Amino acid sequence: MAIPIIKDWEKYFANPHEGLGSSYERIILNDLVFRIADTYGIHSALETPAFGFTGISGINLVGLAKRGIKVNLEDHDENRLEQINAVWQSLGLQLRSKLNTSYQYLDYPDKSIDLGFNFSALWFVQDLPRFLAELSRVCGKCILICVPNRSGLGYKMQIKEFSPQLYPYLHLSYIDPFSIQYLLCLQGWKLIETDYIDCPPWPDIGMPKELWLAKLKGKTTSISETRAKPISILPYYCEEDPGFAKKMHSLSFVERLAPNWFKRFWAHHRYMLFIPD
Repeated sequence: MAIPIIKDWEKYFANPHEGLGSSYERIILNDLVFRIADTYGIHSALETPAFGFTGISGINLVGLAKRGIKVNLEDHDENRLEQINAVWQSLGLQLRSKLNTSYQYLDYPDKSIDLGFNFSALWFVQDLPRFLAELSRVCGKCILICVPNRSGLGYKMQIKEFSPQLYPYLHLSYIDPFSIQYLLCLQGWKLIETDYIDCPPWPDIGMPKELWLAKLKGKTTSISETRAKPISILPYYCEEDPGFAKKMHSLSFVERLAPNWFKRFWAHHRYMLFIPD
């Protein structure tokens, strides 16, 4: 989805059926953050803001936590933060969470966090330059920012649904990669890697990917039938579905093999990795 699920995010906590799209996205994102953690010796991470797209909020860095990395997380909704904490507790993992209603100040000591992370949620901050200045202050080793792929066909189709009346808290200008790069450069950070990510064999469309794939195969699977087959990364994190990552990786052939000119209009997201200059 190109636009966050502002109105019905709670449904994923009640029924953690994230679907094929979000499940694939989580494994591919894990691959990226694991590589960064190994390369730069990451021992602590901060995800802020944590709320973004479809699926269970606040679990993007569970994979890092399972590797022993200390994870901090911030959200601007108290109810959602409570539910995020409950999910982490159910997984037996420690999470340091905080309520942050504006993201204009990050309550951490200077350079106390190794990795600052944001997955396509920058449009929820109230003041982007101030937020990135704060993120720069508290982070010491890396900053990883992911934004929706604004060149993607899915984004271009779905963003037509946007209006300030329907989404008064979204700042579309805040997900511009060049603005982010410029502001972090002013804070003493250097962009060392950027690429498209989350590039599965289906487009970024606002419908269950299981249903879309079924239609391609000529099947008559209904939405109710696809929802009867829950797909979630949580059993994988509970050691109950060890083959989950392998199943998602089996769908990554476009991610691995497609040229960048194709990913430019097909990938769902784009990431930027910064280190101190």
